[in-house]
Amino acid sequence: MKITGTFLDEISHDIPHQNWGREEWDRDFAYMKAVGIDTVILIRSGYRRFITYPSAYLQKEFGCYAPPVDLVKMYLELADKHGMQFYFGLYDSGHYWDTGNMQSEIDANRYVIDEVWKEYGHYKSFKGWYLSMEISRRTKGAVEAFSTLGNQCKGVSNGLHTFISPWIDGKKAVMAASAGLTKEDAVSIQEHEREWSEIFDGVRGAVDAVAFQDGHIDYHELPEFFAVNKRMADRFGMQCWTNAESFDRDMPIKFLPIKFEKLRLKLEAARLAGYDKAITFEFSHFMSPQSAYLQAGHLYNRYKEYIGALK
Repeated sequence: MKITGTFLDEISHDIPHQNWGREEWDRDFAYMKAVGIDTVILIRSGYRRFITYPSAYLQKEFGCYAPPVDLVKMYLELADKHGMQFYFGLYDSGHYWDTGNMQSEIDANRYVIDEVWKEYGHYKSFKGWYLSMEISRRTKGAVEAFSTLGNQCKGVSNGLHTFISPWIDGKKAVMAASAGLTKEDAVSIQEHEREWSEIFDGVRGAVDAVAFQDGHIDYHELPEFFAVNKRMADRFGMQCWTNAESFDRDMPIKFLPIKFEKLRLKLEAARLAGYDKAITFEFSHFMSPQSAYLQAGHLYNRYKEYIGALK
């Protein structure tokens, strides 16, 4: 299965910033295009005080810093140039992570959605929205947030595509800042299906696709969980994508490019489950030949060999 989409993480709050300018980003879009990536997704338009575009609203209401470059404009221009689709990721105030209350994310993004569509909606490559609240099961207010914001995104943009990328609450679902790599209270396949069926039922019509992050369960668990994910997506009228993480969750150093064998196992499991699309978090740090990580370029070469063998 080929990766045809990637997140763009320019806020880089838990991975190193690469300090690229337009020239480096232009070159990276070309590297993406060369291996079949046709979709780029801004993972979030801001996190706390750092933002990717000069939002008058966010600077006033959240004290956000004025960005030196309008990255949303640059990404849209590059997506236009390289014939790619661009998905805009919503703002993350950080308040949910601090308080457990999703209402502040709803309130902030109701303004952001209108502001962004008015400023950037005319770009040819603007093809969708990423509802960037990362959740798992039992996240208070998740259904209301996804339903409210998804419907607003679709309403202002004449029905453009929306998607979410939650995580499976498996044995490797530990916080990035945690010293541990695994936990004991992993979700069962039955709990996963029951709880996510309730969420999907609640967001029906507001969310067009789900791309579960694939790194929180063990490799031998992939076929069973992926089959359930596809079954649920089909039942509730969503496309089933996979977020094939190209970084390694199995090492105490967080985060480094993944071993190709592991990425291949995950992509093959998605293929066998009949998934509709594979995206990754994320190409520029973990797969790009110009990444700060030397081994990312080697992963790019191994991936090129893999997709070459699929032809």
